Amino acid sequence: MNETLMLDEVVEFAENPEPRCPCVLLLDTSGSMQGTPIEALNQGLLNFQDELVKNSIAARRVEIAIVTFDSHINVIQDFVTADQFQPPILTAQGLTSMGAGIHKALDMVQERKSLYRANGIAYYRPWVFMITDGEPQGELDHLVEQAAIRLQDDEANKRVAFFSVGVENANMTRLNQIAVRTPLKLKGLNFIEMFVWLSASMSAVSHSQIDEQIALPPIGWGSI
Repeated sequence: MNETLMLDEVVEFAENPEPRCPCVLLLDTSGSMQGTPIEALNQGLLNFQDELVKNSIAARRVEIAIVTFDSHINVIQDFVTADQFQPPILTAQGLTSMGAGIHKALDMVQERKSLYRANGIAYYRPWVFMITDGEPQGELDHLVEQAAIRLQDDEANKRVAFFSVGVENANMTRLNQIAVRTPLKLKGLNFIEMFVWLSASMSAVSHSQIDEQIALPPIGWGSI
């Protein structure tokens, strides 16, 4: 990491010493998401930002990062507080490198926590929120298997809370094998409702004490 970047972080944490609530959106941008699904997802991201900034505490505590996975893994947005977040316009193409995407999201969470610790910033358990309409495709099985094992370990040790959401034709059985928590099935293309829920959940976390157990809002946008 170069010195300028480190200085930026120091200034950022000095200006906003609030505890942080990191959330990585891990988004499937493979070819099958083309058309209406990706448009609905983009609209949902806009709403996510709108909802979070309505809440002054969440706006300063919730940090958002976006990783997309198709044939490649792309960090579209590194961690920024909600008040600095500019929703991107995503496009869809290619295969579904889900295992590599999970690894990248977990790497980012780990690095971010190290930064918080180095700067004396308290933090809540990070969330990773994966949205996919398929299953791993175009990568080796053992890579996906490794990602699943790492995920189980991180969940068991409370390093992360990983949520997975299946859209339309997603292979829910396969998602269940990868994720520890039961994947949720999105009703139609209810991304806006889902992101409003995610915002309300992150806001609730950001208002709680570190390590406090909180009840999340009911999930009207999806089903188990």
